[in-house]
Amino acid sequence: MALYYILAIFFLLVLAFVPVSGWLGGLRRQLRHTGRPSELQPWWSRKQKLGSGRSSVRPWRRTIRRPRGNSGRPFGLRRGKQLSANTVYGGGGELLVSTGDIVGRWKEYFEDLLNPTDTPSVEEPEAEDSEVDSFITQAEATEVVQQLLGGKAPGVDEIRPEYLKSLDVVGLSWLTHLCNIAWRSGTVPLDWATGVVVPLFKKGDRRVCSNYRGITLLSLPGKVYSRVLERRVQSLVEPRIQEEQCSFRPSRGTLDQLYTLHRVLEGSWEFAQPVHMCFVDLEKAFDRVPRGILWEVLWEYGVHGPLLRAVRSLYNRIRSLVRIASCKSDLFPVHVGLRQGCPLSLVLFIVFMDRISRCSQGLEGVRFGDHRISSLIFADDVVLLAPSSLDLQHALGRFAAECEAAGMRVSTSKSEAMVLDRKKVACTLQFGGEVLPQVEEFKYLGVLFMSEGRMDREIDRRIGAAAAVMRSMYRSVVVKKELSRKAKLLIYQSIYVPTLTYGHELWVMTERSSWNVFTHCITCDDKDGGKCFICKTLRS
Repeated sequence: MALYYILAIFFLLVLAFVPVSGWLGGLRRQLRHTGRPSELQPWWSRKQKLGSGRSSVRPWRRTIRRPRGNSGRPFGLRRGKQLSANTVYGGGGELLVSTGDIVGRWKEYFEDLLNPTDTPSVEEPEAEDSEVDSFITQAEATEVVQQLLGGKAPGVDEIRPEYLKSLDVVGLSWLTHLCNIAWRSGTVPLDWATGVVVPLFKKGDRRVCSNYRGITLLSLPGKVYSRVLERRVQSLVEPRIQEEQCSFRPSRGTLDQLYTLHRVLEGSWEFAQPVHMCFVDLEKAFDRVPRGILWEVLWEYGVHGPLLRAVRSLYNRIRSLVRIASCKSDLFPVHVGLRQGCPLSLVLFIVFMDRISRCSQGLEGVRFGDHRISSLIFADDVVLLAPSSLDLQHALGRFAAECEAAGMRVSTSKSEAMVLDRKKVACTLQFGGEVLPQVEEFKYLGVLFMSEGRMDREIDRRIGAAAAVMRSMYRSVVVKKELSRKAKLLIYQSIYVPTLTYGHELWVMTERSSWNVFTHCITCDDKDGGKCFICKTLRS
C-alpha cells in the first residue's frame, strides 16, 4: 500500500513539473485547462456578471484591477511589497510595539490633526424651517446609485456599492424614503456621520505618524444622500462663483488653469512685460474650515431653508475612528473642517475659497486682452499675478489677511515666488516676518513652469516619467502571457499615454523636442503593436 502511494505521488509530480510530450503532455494540458468544479460554475458566472455591471464611466479601471487572460479568468498583476507599520513613535518619541498602544497613538494623532485649536470660534446661525425646497425624488436617488463605482471600500456600516447597485425598485424606494426622513427631520443616522480613517504611507520613516496621509471611508447610503445635496447646492452657487476658480466645476479642469497661465506667460514674454507670481500654499486647508463661517458663506451664496439645514445635519454629530489592519480605535468627535471623502465637501470648499478670493481682490493684475487676471485658483492651489513686486506684495497681504480672518493659514515654507522676465529681477515678498524664497521653476498642477517661459524641461520630465512607467509595465504587463493583446493595449493607453501626454497642449514642439518624444515612443511602438498614436502624429 505504501508503494502505491509513493508511485501516485511520483506520477503527480511528473505530471506537474517534468516537461514531457506525447500522451502524457496531452493529459497534462487537458488537466490544466479543465474548468472549475461544476458546483462552483454558477458562483463564478454570478461573479463575472457582478463585475461586468459596474459603471461605464471608467471602463479601464476594471481591466487594471482584474485583467483577464486569454482563458477569460482573472489574472493578478504583480504588486510591490506591502509593508505595514508594526511600530510607531509615541508623542514623546518613545517606540510603541503593542497593538493597543499603536492604535491609541493613531487615535491621538488624528484627533489632534482633525481638531485644530487655533481656528476662530463663530456662533453658528440658526437655520430656517421653511418648506420651499422639494423632497428628494426616487429619480434623483436612482441616478446617483447608478453612477456609483464598484470596488470601493465600505464605511462603518460595511455596505458596499455593489449592494446598492443591485437594489430593485422597492429597495430604491426605501432608500429614497430614508433620505427624505433625514431631509425632513434635519438629522442623519449616526453611521452616516461616522468616518473610518485609514492611514496611507507617503514617504519617509514608516514609524512616524506625520509621514502618513489619512483617508476617510464614509457610509455609501450617506454618500448617496450627500450627492443629492451636492447637486442642489451646485445649481445654486455655480452662477455666483468667479471665473478664477476651476476646480470641481462642470466643464472645467486643470487644463483650463494651465492653459490660461501658459498663455499669460507666453504673451508677456513676447511683449517683454514682466510677470510676478506667488504660488500660495495653505496649511491643511480642508481640515481648517470653520463651520460657523461656512454656514454664513452658504447663506450669502443663496443656500437657505431646508437645504442649508440638511447640509448642516451632516456635521452636527460627526465623529471618526482609526482602523489599523483589523483593529479599530475608539470614536472621537471632529469639530472643525470638512468631511473627507464626502461629495458635498468639494462644493463647500470652493464656495469658501471663492469668498476669500472675492474679498481679497484689488486693482492689481496682469492684463491679458480685455481682461485683467489677478489670481488663478484650483481648490487650495492659488497663484497670485501682478506686474510688479510691490503690487504682488499688496495682493499677498490682502489674501493672507482674508485667510486669517476665515480661519485659514498660509504656509510660508511651501509658498514661493517666481518672476518671468528677460532680465534677472529680484522679487522680495515678505509674510509673517519671513521672506518667501524666489525660485527659477515651479511645478503647478503637475506641470513645470520656468522663469524663462520655456517648456523643454517639462517635456524631458514627461519623457522620463513615461519611461519609468514603461519599465514597470514591461515587467508586469508586456511579458505576461496570461494577458490578452487587447488587455495589454488597454492598459498601455490608460497608464502610459496619459503619463506622457499630460499637459501636451502647452508644448511648443521644436525640432529637438519632437525628436526626443519620437525616439522615446519608437522604443515602445513595437510593444503595443504599432498603435501608438503619438508616433503616428509625429511621423505625419
